[in-house]
Amino acid sequence: MLTVKKIVPFDNYTLEIELSNNKKGFFDVKPYLDKGIFKELNDLSYFKQVKPFFYGISWPHNQDLSIDTIEFEMQSR
Repeated sequence: MLTVKKIVPFDNYTLEIELSNNKKGFFDVKPYLDKGIFKELNDLSYFKQVKPFFYGISWPHNQDLSIDTIEFEMQSR
């Protein structure tokens, strides 16, 4: 099962991500920042609290993105 191995958040609301299949790239979170529960991610210090979570990523207040979304939208290095 595909998982997130590593996440590095950046000040421009992008994430550098490495997946368990060794695919690496950048995921842009900006398109999500004005939508529902994701609005809280506009706080940069909160945004940087992202962690791998089961089959995707999540933040402390249960915002999450699935591994399928991340892999599909991730831009290669």
